[in-house]
Amino acid sequence: MDLKKIYTDLLLNIGFQDTEIQQKWTDLEKAYSKKSRYYHNLTHLKEMMESFEIYRNRLDNPNEILFAIFYHDFVYSASKKDNELKSAEFALSILNENHTLNKQFVFDAICATQLHAKNKNEDINWLIDFDLKILAKDWDDYKIYFEQIRKEYRIYPDFLYKPGRAKALKHFLEYEFIFQTDEFRSLYEEKARRNIEKEIILLESKK
Repeated sequence: MDLKKIYTDLLLNIGFQDTEIQQKWTDLEKAYSKKSRYYHNLTHLKEMMESFEIYRNRLDNPNEILFAIFYHDFVYSASKKDNELKSAEFALSILNENHTLNKQFVFDAICATQLHAKNKNEDINWLIDFDLKILAKDWDDYKIYFEQIRKEYRIYPDFLYKPGRAKALKHFLEYEFIFQTDEFRSLYEEKARRNIEKEIILLESKK
């Protein structure tokens, strides 16, 4: 999957000039390629893009959702709680009146990836599900995922990280559904819950 081509085509489509796009891509690639990013990186974008390509015909605002995918983790620091807000603000900062995107929609979509809660807009629910599909991977791949997350939070010792991670995971289990679209619930809900339950057991073991 050629992320750069998808990005370039999108920006051309919404009104950016050729001369602007290379630098915008360089900035985006640099942000997602920082050494501190073990999970929230270009591979994560590619996996979300795979879901987007499958379900884009279900979306009323595909360009907004695609733009939100590219920028939803543009700002990411494990020690901060406003990454999504800062990412949304940055995404809007590169748009102007000549760009044919609904800016408020983009802002709302990116911010929604913080809590992953049911949204009144179905397109945003698809975006949330694309972001959470990792939770329903086969166990070996899911294990790689949570090990990557642990590396991103390596500044925290186990006695802080483990209960914090377990609390966040239990929050997902408290939802009636993890996934927000009927399609993803049917395909992935049960497996995601099993994975999360297994990870919590590991986090709470005394080993």
